[in-house]
Amino acid sequence: MIERIFSPASDEGPARRVAAIAARLEHLGAGYDAEPMFPSESMQELASAGLHQDFAPQASGGMIFASEEERHREMFDVLRAVGRADLSVGRLYEGHVNAMALFDWYGTAGQHSWLCQELRTGAFYGVWATEPLPGVHLNCDGEGRLCLEGSKTFASGAGGLAHCVITVQGHESERRMVVVRANEAARADLSQWRVRGMRASVSGCYDVTGLEPDPAALLGGPGDYDRDPRFTTGAWRFTAVQLGGIEALLTETRTAMSQTAREDPLQRAKFAHSVAATRTAYLWVRECALRAARNDPDGPAFARMTRGIVERAALDVMELAARIVGTRSAMDGQRIDKIIRDLSLYLRQAGPDYARDQAAIAWLERDAWGDGDGLW
Repeated sequence: MIERIFSPASDEGPARRVAAIAARLEHLGAGYDAEPMFPSESMQELASAGLHQDFAPQASGGMIFASEEERHREMFDVLRAVGRADLSVGRLYEGHVNAMALFDWYGTAGQHSWLCQELRTGAFYGVWATEPLPGVHLNCDGEGRLCLEGSKTFASGAGGLAHCVITVQGHESERRMVVVRANEAARADLSQWRVRGMRASVSGCYDVTGLEPDPAALLGGPGDYDRDPRFTTGAWRFTAVQLGGIEALLTETRTAMSQTAREDPLQRAKFAHSVAATRTAYLWVRECALRAARNDPDGPAFARMTRGIVERAALDVMELAARIVGTRSAMDGQRIDKIIRDLSLYLRQAGPDYARDQAAIAWLERDAWGDGDGLW
């Protein structure tokens, strides 16, 4: 295997490669918004640029970084760059990066070898954990054959991704992970995915009933998926994509401001507020990525606080953009309208109030910022 070593000075770094295709992703995103479907062309652009393999395990052809912090800095830049171009594709790419991390942490040598072969074909992966009651169960018959029963909901990329890591309930008390094929159209139900934004993420339902996974498809052990600090701190990745959307909205708002608006101190004040909100979110997400890189025990509290800060920034910038730009911000075909619709839906991650409350509990106990700079 040829080693792919990252150098910040190299033109071959992931962040530079994604910048080269950002305009293409943005253009394709507008088309998928108008005619919703799995964004095959956009995903192919990512694969052709090698971005599907960069953050895979090294044994699977992933890029070698000087340190985990360097790896996370580059991942931070790539995730928000994809989010700036198209939030739907950003959601799918973030799921793929999440899957690569799970393979890295819990995969066997055999699984890493198989993953390498699949990535060479341009395969993309996802992670599906949400499910309707009674959930997805992994059953075992008297002869040791495994069989799945149940379905996943809000399964981004259903029917389009090559494979997904799904959570299942076996005979153990803790859920575990299984890798399944995700591109069987007959198992995907997108009929309920009738949404204003994030249309191309095709986050429908996927029925896994009857699938008989090989024991080699079991990834890690019981409880590994939910293991902290990795599980909760990992929220930084989707906040990075959301941040990209906020950055895109700020940029589009600036471009749309007329000379009259630029000369109006009230409009300038709104724009200044938008800049401050966007950069505040940037600083928190970047810091959260670095906490994740070193498995900071306070990472979960930091990530929960970051989620709320990014949500607040997005809500503020969306409102201010609409006030600055006016009616055009709600007109079909306008990029500002698409970003606002996409962000509005993407922000609806599970339990935002609970996450903020848990962060507050942690901060009341100690200053979770820590890092030698705690206030109490």
